[in-house]
Amino acid sequence: MRPLPEKIHNAVIIYNPTSGRQRSRRLHAIEEAARILQASGIDAQLLPTTQAGSATDLARDAVRHGCEMVVVCGGDGTINEVVNGIAGTDAPLAVLPAGTANILAKELGIPWDIPAAARLIASGKLARIALGRAVWRAPEKHGTSAAVGRYFLCVSGAGPDGAIVHAIDVAHKLRIGILAYWLEGLRQFFTYPFPFFHVDSPEKRLIASLIVVGRTKYYGGPFRITTGASLFDDQFEIVAYSGRSRARVLMCLPAIWLGRLHHVKGIHVWKSSRFTCQAMDGVEIFSQVDGEPASALPVEFSIVPDALTLVIPANVAADGR
Repeated sequence: MRPLPEKIHNAVIIYNPTSGRQRSRRLHAIEEAARILQASGIDAQLLPTTQAGSATDLARDAVRHGCEMVVVCGGDGTINEVVNGIAGTDAPLAVLPAGTANILAKELGIPWDIPAAARLIASGKLARIALGRAVWRAPEKHGTSAAVGRYFLCVSGAGPDGAIVHAIDVAHKLRIGILAYWLEGLRQFFTYPFPFFHVDSPEKRLIASLIVVGRTKYYGGPFRITTGASLFDDQFEIVAYSGRSRARVLMCLPAIWLGRLHHVKGIHVWKSSRFTCQAMDGVEIFSQVDGEPASALPVEFSIVPDALTLVIPANVAADGR
């Protein structure tokens, strides 16, 4: 890790104007963040997103035209879009927390206060980290298919969580925030059939009905599932459930709170840098990346080393603590 270089004189702040609540107040906070960066010698231009996917284009174009740092203010989905715009470049990524949830902010201890988070950027340091990547086949014309890939920074998965994010109504999410996930999760708990799929990695092969792929300890909200994962490792931590019992899935909730999920029967935990998930018997099973819908299985997950420069608070160590 190294300090933020003095040569950074300009940045963009990409923000989602529809993310989270109290949007007018948040815009004032973002403008204050720009003033804080300006006072530290970094001229920051505000770039609002206009639709789903636009943050990727905004970030890619900014770096292409010489932007020296990309700051994203939004939730997990907006951060994921920006990551997919700058992955593989040298442009540092900094985060101002907002949105329905923000796993990265929790993981790095970034305060849920936009001006306070902005003050940490100028005094921050740079870490070059790996990213996760999910790859699947997408249909094209004339019956052919092409490989489609998406980077993810924090967490991915397949099974019930994939079903939840695919079923979330965007307008409902905008109205009630994270409660939309809780309500959809409750509905899926009683209706999702927990179909099995194959998980195949060099370290372990099994049949599972649920899999969480972690680059961070936090999964969403207050939950910590992949507790051995780290943004600073070139591996995933994988947590898979090999049963179909709703009662046992329900038992996982207090086990997560108590930090004893790994002791629940049917839970498998291991680390890997590459694995695949393949549905069985033609059943459609969805995946997600950073809380956003991805593809139905099959999906291949892999680590891409040395893929992103991340601005982290000065007090965060190389192990993420």
